[in-house]
Amino acid sequence: MTSKLQVTVPKTVAEHYRIRPGDEIQWLIAGDTIRVVPARRKAATLTTAERLRRFDLATARQQKRDASAPARGGRTRGWTREELYRRGRAR
Repeated sequence: MTSKLQVTVPKTVAEHYRIRPGDEIQWLIAGDTIRVVPARRKAATLTTAERLRRFDLATARQQKRDASAPARGGRTRGWTREELYRRGRAR
């Protein structure tokens, strides 16, 4: 860290993430740490149609995962919501 609060990215890290001089990076607070994330270059250039296509593909993948997941029905907690609200009250 310099006196101007500038940080140098190690060369190996810059090469791995293809960060070049002039590129923007994001500083994200993550609990007690700071995450440095390269700004996305492609996101700004995607057309609305491409973004919607990718959204539809992701939605289809999630629906496929949901369909193959075991059903949650048939299982009870042993109590109902109504019982929670009545608990401890005189009847």
